[in-house]
Amino acid sequence: MSKFNPDFWEVTLSQDGWRRFSTADHPHYEDPEDAAARRAREDRARALMPEVRAILDSALTPRQREVVTLYFFEKLNQREIAERLDISQQSVSEHLYGKARDGRTVGGALRKLRKVCARRGVRWR
Repeated sequence: MSKFNPDFWEVTLSQDGWRRFSTADHPHYEDPEDAAARRAREDRARALMPEVRAILDSALTPRQREVVTLYFFEKLNQREIAERLDISQQSVSEHLYGKARDGRTVGGALRKLRKVCARRGVRWR
C-alpha cells in the first residue's frame, strides 16, 4: 500500500492546460545555454570513446569488459546482467566492484580502471 505524500501532487492536464504554460515553465524546458552545455558534454564523451574502449580492452578480462559494457553502456542493472550472462547477481557485483578477502577488497573492474586511468593521466570523475 502506498503512503500519501502531502508534498507531492499529481495533476493531469489536458493539451489546452499545457498550452497555458510558457515554454520556459514547461517541466522539460531546456534553455539554449543548458542545451549547448549538454551538446558539449556529449561531443566530449564521443571524442573520448576510442580512448575509453582502448582502456577497457587493455585493462579488463573479457568477462569484466562484458559486464562493464552491459552495466554502463547498455544501462542494464546487475540482475538483468546476471540473467543475460547466466551468472549470479553477486558474481556481477564482484566483476564490477571486487570482493572482500581478508578485510581487503580485491579484483573488480572499476578498481582496475581507476589505476589505468591514473597511470594515463585520465581523470576518473
